[in-house]
Amino acid sequence: MNNLPLHRSFVVFHLMLGIVVFVESLRTLVAALQGHGANPLGSHLAILAGIEAAAALLFLIPGTLRLGSVLLLAIFAFAVLVHGVQYELDLLIYAAGVLFVSVHGSAFSRDLLHNRKAAIS
Repeated sequence: MNNLPLHRSFVVFHLMLGIVVFVESLRTLVAALQGHGANPLGSHLAILAGIEAAAALLFLIPGTLRLGSVLLLAIFAFAVLVHGVQYELDLLIYAAGVLFVSVHGSAFSRDLLHNRKAAIS
């Protein structure tokens, strides 16, 4: 059985999830920094968004994937607790994806590369 298409789709999913969370974190960070004077909670939001962006980068790096996953899941849970589920439905989807990737490990593992070589030969 050729698992190469499945492996490729997993790599794409992992990368896209990490990139989207990173970009959304940066957007939140910029918005919080721009509105810092108007909103006293802006500095707290900026700190949380900065940590989330760093966690998203850790999530993308194979050696730090699990640490990034734990940080992202903690941040998502905190946001859902503070804002409520109805306002943070997208975070539930992100959390499910992060948990999925974390459980299955790095998309760039040696097994993945080995299976690719086996499928080609």
